[in-house]
Amino acid sequence: MSIILLEDDQGIADNVRAILASSGISCQHFSDGERFLYAALNRTWDLAIMDWQLPGRSGVEVLRDLRMRQRWAMPVLFLTQRDDESDIIMALDAGADDYMIKPPRSGELCARVRALCRRVNSTQDESAEQASCFGSYQFDFDAGTVTINGETPPLTDMDFKLARFMFENCNRLLTREYLLEQIWGLRGGLKTRTVDTHISKLRRLLQLYPENGFRVKTVYQRGYRLESVDSTASADTETADDAS
Repeated sequence: MSIILLEDDQGIADNVRAILASSGISCQHFSDGERFLYAALNRTWDLAIMDWQLPGRSGVEVLRDLRMRQRWAMPVLFLTQRDDESDIIMALDAGADDYMIKPPRSGELCARVRALCRRVNSTQDESAEQASCFGSYQFDFDAGTVTINGETPPLTDMDFKLARFMFENCNRLLTREYLLEQIWGLRGGLKTRTVDTHISKLRRLLQLYPENGFRVKTVYQRGYRLESVDSTASADTETADDAS
């Protein structure tokens, strides 16, 4: 699990990171809203933890900006000293999924993080079970096949697993490192063309082009994003290229 943290108080940030690390959860800390936004939009995260009171822009303003620019609705936990009901409502209305008052209790923080991630994964699983069709792409989960325009191209088990994962995370930036971990079970900064080779193969076999409703975008030096053709507006911080 990978978490991004926005917190200007170094002591609190260190405490949150230590609590999460005790449960095997990695966390990257940012104290500045703009640097946080750039990282949030250009890497793959499972969840964000955000503070309210920051130098310059408030956490709520940063969250609103994130929700407008991010195609995938990453779960967000607000962690702040503000405990008025009106503040809680404002944060939730801005796009937060949960709200905790500082200082965080270690067990409760980890439990809330796990619950938010379970909720997202459960929603994705239910959507996949209920709808085997993504536009003109028909998935047969039992047979491990995908049919497009009446054709069923030959896919290996790994090809199908990657295709399903990308469609279930449509419009979400997926870094090469994240795909290696989720699909191949590999960790660390491996120098390998495995992801690039399989993405290029899927683009060709599944005809992932705009005329079929989806296309694969290569996000320079980061990874890939499967986009539906009605979600093509690029975030200001991303540089995309259609070439594999």
